[in-house]
Amino acid sequence: MKDKKKKKVEDFEDDGETIVDMNVEGMPWYVRGRYKTAETRDTGKTPEPLSKEQMRAYKWAAIRAGLFIIAVFGLAFFLFIAFCDFIWFR
Repeated sequence: MKDKKKKKVEDFEDDGETIVDMNVEGMPWYVRGRYKTAETRDTGKTPEPLSKEQMRAYKWAAIRAGLFIIAVFGLAFFLFIAFCDFIWFR
C-alpha cells in the first residue's frame, strides 16, 4: 500500500502553470505591478476594448440577470405570504 502512495508522488511533474496568483497586497512577498490577467499573461497583448454594441449587450444581459433574481425572490416572498395567509394562520 505504501508503494502506491510513493509512486503517485514520484509521478507528479510540475508544468509551471499558475492556477492562483499569490501576489496579494499586504503580504511580505507582494510585488507591485506583477499582476497580469490571464489574457495578457498568455499572449503578451492587452485585450481590445469592447465595441459600443458589445458593451450594450453586456449591460443588457447584466440587467436581465438582476431582474430575474429580483423576480425569483419576489415570487418566493409572495408565495410565503400566501402560504401564511391561507394555510398557516387559519
